[in-house]
Amino acid sequence: MNFAPLPSVDAASVPADALVLDVREDDEWAAGHVEGALHVPMSDFVARFDVVSKAVGDGRRAYVVCRSGRRSAQVTQYLVGQGIDAVNVDGGMQAWDGAGRPMVTDGGSPAQVL
Repeated sequence: MNFAPLPSVDAASVPADALVLDVREDDEWAAGHVEGALHVPMSDFVARFDVVSKAVGDGRRAYVVCRSGRRSAQVTQYLVGQGIDAVNVDGGMQAWDGAGRPMVTDGGSPAQVL
């Protein structure tokens, strides 16, 4: 079988107004996330797929992120298979933080990547 390469992008190249889809678990999200990101944990992804499909319903590209890029690669592959324009953020939130991209917490404490 021939598989197309997984679409991916460097964290530094994600547009500021991008739809970032964070598939990390709740504790990881709480520690620090991209402001305005859509949080749908991978463990709930299939059950909450409608939330994702509505968010990208206008043809927006989804930039999928997790901690290191492994879980988000699986979700990206699933989304692409569903006909959704999705790309994996290489290196995940670790790369996002390493690139100096901004992160926030809901409580206002300093953001970090778990």
